[in-house]
Amino acid sequence: MTSHLRNQLMEGRVNLPRVGSVVQLETQHPPYAVLGPDGEPVKPVVPYLRDLALNHNSPSTGRSYAYDLLRWFRFLWLLEVPWDKATEGEVAVMVGWLRTAVNPQRRRSSAASPQPGSVNPRTGKRYLRAGYAPTTTNHALTVVSSFYDFHRYSGRGPLMNPVPVSEARRRALAHRSPMEAAPVFRRARLRQRVPVTEPRAMPDAMWDEFFAAMNHDRDRAAVLLYVASGACASELLGVTPGDIDWPGQIVYVVSKGTKLREPVPVSPQSLVVLAAYLDAVGMPAAHAPVFRTRRGPEKPLTYWAMRRVVQRANDRLKTNWSLHDLRHTAAERMANDPHLTLAEVRAILRHADLATTGRYLHAQVEDLFDALQAHYHRPRVRPSIAPGYDPEDFKVVFGG
Repeated sequence: MTSHLRNQLMEGRVNLPRVGSVVQLETQHPPYAVLGPDGEPVKPVVPYLRDLALNHNSPSTGRSYAYDLLRWFRFLWLLEVPWDKATEGEVAVMVGWLRTAVNPQRRRSSAASPQPGSVNPRTGKRYLRAGYAPTTTNHALTVVSSFYDFHRYSGRGPLMNPVPVSEARRRALAHRSPMEAAPVFRRARLRQRVPVTEPRAMPDAMWDEFFAAMNHDRDRAAVLLYVASGACASELLGVTPGDIDWPGQIVYVVSKGTKLREPVPVSPQSLVVLAAYLDAVGMPAAHAPVFRTRRGPEKPLTYWAMRRVVQRANDRLKTNWSLHDLRHTAAERMANDPHLTLAEVRAILRHADLATTGRYLHAQVEDLFDALQAHYHRPRVRPSIAPGYDPEDFKVVFGG
């Protein structure tokens, strides 16, 4: 029975029981806990999440790791395997299930919705597939491997980590500088191949169309600030009146990575629209976010609410742009500006690796439409013979 259940799970034909939960705690070390089917914290997970928090990881990282461990323990509970007796076989079951099971967040409520995994004909972007992404599987393997490494180090877990490792990867990344090109190495067993895709930015014509779909100064100001600064979505939504330097055309954001307050330059147009929005709704308190809801009790605009603004524009335009595409658009415009060096663009976007900024050094066919039309209509150059030469002599020498 156990062998049959493992095969069914690996083929995605059995739903993983949704037992246990992740809850937020009042403590900071750890900020989250994984509860078992009995409603009690899963004991091996508590010290691991505490150690994760003590090593200066953000609460959102602890939450993400807690959910990955909850999924792992759901497999162990279903297969009736103690956590310290798990082997590569159980890890393979989890990987097989993630490769084949349907992700509930990908379900479509309307039959007219685009099929998962299809390509939007207007943007050229692929919709998310029905299952779990390869990056999700690799992240789950990283979390489970880290969990067992922690317990092996503390002497409470098995001596052998059930997640396979790549020694070639460890050697390649041991002393790598972020300024160097990424080394090539074989991935470990069960790790998924992640396709390398170019960042997709909005062509100018489609940006104009997208901006015209915004029907309120709040939304216009937000998308203009995103494209002008290249800041992440959550960073700009936390901007307060005290973070705006109007004369200097600078907005201060709390960096998603470093958690430091850092300046980012913005365009005059974005500040003009932002001023019009604040003039209409009133300036909030000094430490309150400037972007707020328009309906119901006034409260800060959340990431999910801003994401819904983009989704409404997509429904109208038949596109599938995302909030992060606005950052891609800013990065591509800056990287291809001849008056900005790549190092300057890297500083503005706050990339850790210069190679990441270099990915935006390309031109899209949509942006080259006028140049291509001129190329197509340009007469073909025909070879001619300079005056004073006999055409017959050329035929004898060069043929033809």
